[in-house]
Amino acid sequence: MKNIAVIGSGTMGNGIAHTFAQFGYQVNLVDISDDALSRALNTISKNLDRQVAKGSISEADKAATLSNITIYTDLKEGVAQADLIVEAATENLELKLKIFKDIAGFSKPEAILASNTSSISITKIASVTGRGDKVIGMHFMNPVPVMKLVEVIRGYATSDETTQVIMDLSRQLDKVPVEVNDYPGFVANRILMPMINEAIYTLYENVAGVEEIDTVMKLGMAHPMGPLQLADFIGLDVCLAILRVLQDGFGNPKYAPCPLLVNMVAAGNKGVKSGEGFYNYADGPKAAKVASKFSK
Repeated sequence: MKNIAVIGSGTMGNGIAHTFAQFGYQVNLVDISDDALSRALNTISKNLDRQVAKGSISEADKAATLSNITIYTDLKEGVAQADLIVEAATENLELKLKIFKDIAGFSKPEAILASNTSSISITKIASVTGRGDKVIGMHFMNPVPVMKLVEVIRGYATSDETTQVIMDLSRQLDKVPVEVNDYPGFVANRILMPMINEAIYTLYENVAGVEEIDTVMKLGMAHPMGPLQLADFIGLDVCLAILRVLQDGFGNPKYAPCPLLVNMVAAGNKGVKSGEGFYNYADGPKAAKVASKFSK
C-alpha cells in the first residue's frame, strides 16, 4: 500500500494523516471545508514542530511529511486512487453509512475501506459497501502520532487477508495492533466508558468533587489522567454517543448515561472542544481549573 485517503480532517483525521505521511505514505486528506483542511495542516505542522523540538525528527523530516499530504474537498477525486481509505468523520451512524456507500462507488474495487469509529458496528457499516470482506475497523487512539494502540476490528464478513494487511500496516506505522471482534464498544470503550460514566454518577450523587474523583483514580489506580478530565478530552458528546451505542447494542440498563452527562451535552458543555466540561479550559488545556458549577 502506498496511497492512503483519510476522510475527515478533525482531531483524529489530521492525526491519522500525520502518522501515515510521516512514515512515507502519500496521503490524501479529504474534508468538505477548505477552512477545516487549512486548520488541519496547521495543526499537523505545529505537532511536527513539537517533534522537532524534542529531537525525535529533523526539519527535513517535517518538510517531507508535509509534502506527502495533499488536500481535497472532492470526495470522489480524493479516494479514486487510494489503496486504503480511512474514515475519521463524526461518530454518527447515518453519516458514516453515507460516506461508506459513496467511497465504495468512487474507489478501486481492491481498495480496503477502514473506519476509525470508536463504537459503531463495522458489520453495519460494511453492509452498504458491497464488499464486506474489505471493510474493517482501524481505531486509533488520541493523540494518534503518540499513542501506540490500534484496535483492529473485524466485521462479520471481514476477510483474513484484509485483517492481516491492516495488522501488518499498523506495525509499519510503529503501532501495536490488537485484533478484536465486532461487538458494541469493541474492547477499549466497552471497558472505558462505563468507568467514565460511573465517575460522572459519583459526582452526580455528591460522593466527591471533580478533583477528588480524579485524584483517587490517578494516585490510587495509577491512571495518568482522571476519568472526568479524560472525558473532557475525549469530548462529552462523544462519550454520550458511545454510551448510547452500548445501551442500544446490549439492551442493558447498566450502560445508561448519567443524567448529568446528558444535561451537560445538551447545554453545550462538551469538554476541551467547547472550552468547558468538568473543567474550564479558558486558559488552555494545561491550565485547566474545575468548572465553576462544580467548584466548592
